[in-house]
Amino acid sequence: MKKIGGNLIALLQVKDEGEKNSIGERTHTWVDVASVKGWLDFSNGESSNTNFNSKIQESTHIFLCDFQSFKGLSGQWVWDALNFVNGKISDATLQKTVDATSENARMLIDGQVYQIQVIDDPMTMHQHLEIYLKFVGGQ
Repeated sequence: MKKIGGNLIALLQVKDEGEKNSIGERTHTWVDVASVKGWLDFSNGESSNTNFNSKIQESTHIFLCDFQSFKGLSGQWVWDALNFVNGKISDATLQKTVDATSENARMLIDGQVYQIQVIDDPMTMHQHLEIYLKFVGGQ
């Protein structure tokens, strides 16, 4: 397999640590850190009514793309865990790097939001990535 190429551009975003608002809850910002070209394929799903008669789509997808590392990505990354001033995160803008993982990242594909479940490099061959996604919705 030379190059996967693809027909979609997916935007990879990482969530920052957030800032506390007036009632003390954290508000997070999603930061663009990379774009990936590949294919999105439906894997499994259903659309059923819940207890409150609302229809909810639950589906899983797989995004196939050429191998690339998601380590050391950068954007306007301002969070620094070691830079606290009086118990608050410093407002100083720092150019930081971050590793995108299933715990801190999501993908935007054609205006739809997908939660990353697993980022798989099959057999660690560094030929392609299989990114398993869960559909969250358009926002």
